[in-house]
Amino acid sequence: MLKLFSGLSGRLLILTVLVVMIVEVAIFVPSVSRFRLDYLQERIVRAQIAALTVMTAPQDMVPEYLEAEMLSQAGVLNIVVKQDGVRVPVLSSERLDQVFVSFDLRYGTLVSEMRDAMQCLFAYPDKVVMRIVGAPSGGDFEQVEVTLDSDPLREAMLSYGWRIFRLSLIISLITAAFVYILVRAIVVSPILHVIENVTEFRENPEDPSRVMVPSSRLGEVAEAERAVAAMQRDVLTALRERSRLASLGEALAKISHDLRNMLATGQMMVDRLEMSSDPTVARVLPKLVVSLDRAIRLCQGTLDFGRAEERAPELRKIRLAPLARDVAEGMGLTHDSGQVRCKVMVPESVEISADPEQLYRVLANLIRNAEEAIRSTREPGEIRIDHARARDQEVISVVDDGPGMPLKAREHLFEAFRGGARQGGTGLGLAIAQDLVRGHGGRLELADSTTEGTEFRILLPAVG
Repeated sequence: MLKLFSGLSGRLLILTVLVVMIVEVAIFVPSVSRFRLDYLQERIVRAQIAALTVMTAPQDMVPEYLEAEMLSQAGVLNIVVKQDGVRVPVLSSERLDQVFVSFDLRYGTLVSEMRDAMQCLFAYPDKVVMRIVGAPSGGDFEQVEVTLDSDPLREAMLSYGWRIFRLSLIISLITAAFVYILVRAIVVSPILHVIENVTEFRENPEDPSRVMVPSSRLGEVAEAERAVAAMQRDVLTALRERSRLASLGEALAKISHDLRNMLATGQMMVDRLEMSSDPTVARVLPKLVVSLDRAIRLCQGTLDFGRAEERAPELRKIRLAPLARDVAEGMGLTHDSGQVRCKVMVPESVEISADPEQLYRVLANLIRNAEEAIRSTREPGEIRIDHARARDQEVISVVDDGPGMPLKAREHLFEAFRGGARQGGTGLGLAIAQDLVRGHGGRLELADSTTEGTEFRILLPAVG
């Protein structure tokens, strides 16, 4: 029973009963007031009939027992009529009680009638006499005046009120029952279906068969079902991506282990090349050594952490121009290269606070994306690396004159596996770059991307 009234439909059932009862109470006072007025008006009509009977009969032809009977049938104690401006007593009983209150039914208002009705119910003492003045319904009388006991009127009003209360209670219960059934069928059942589906989906969120299929035709419930279904599909997609990322991480750990061994072998070969006297080898060898060291450290870091979480950056002052040239040269994008050229426009005196290894990776990812965008046009192009200082930020710009990024790539720009700008791309490069820059306390943003080119900005805290 408690469970029935604790739910939405049960509470609505109680609320409906209360509302109907409140409405009935609101109409109770005017209804009882109207009943009282009709009751008294009926006594005036009966008194008029009795008065006409007595006054049209020959003098002293109405016996006393018949007069008493007419007073009893009229429900009054005395009858007085006004004719030609003169008050004429017609019938009277042996009771000579003093009149407690008088009412003139000819001049009453709605408010005064309701007030008088409530006083009659709750304020008057027992067995008081009331004087009632009313207008006759036709005839020669100007007014009809009667006296009567208040108790019969009070009992009749209480009986009438009790009947109204019982009828109101029955109506409210029937109405509430219908409302309960309708709400249960139209609203509560679909909501329970949503709750049941969400519970089942929670038990096994990787089962696509448990994704909700919207079926309700009720506007709000249908909207809720569509929202729940969309959320479940997003959760299912996220879990699948997480599973793929976990598999990718395991595979990456294995690849990093083997790649580290291969790079170690390459490093041993580089050590032998150091003994070469060839000037070309002497010029290229230092950069090759740095690249191998960087690759080995990256593989080792992947194996150490076993997860896609970057180490905290080791910040120190570095000169930006040499680092940017190293990136460009390491990727084979010098001033005299073929289709794609990379120009470093950074002044030699610019120093920034950053982790050189991580900033190298950020620039490499951005330059690689720019190179691939230019090469997709099969036309010559240029990548520029520039620097500016804005307030308390160091702004590093990587600008290309490629075809720009498609809208779909911009919507999920820094999301792994969703922000790829080219066919077959994973979007990992920008996601990694964003994480690395964020670790420096800065941010990576797309400043502009049109058919004339694309500009990325790396915003880092200024030195000092």
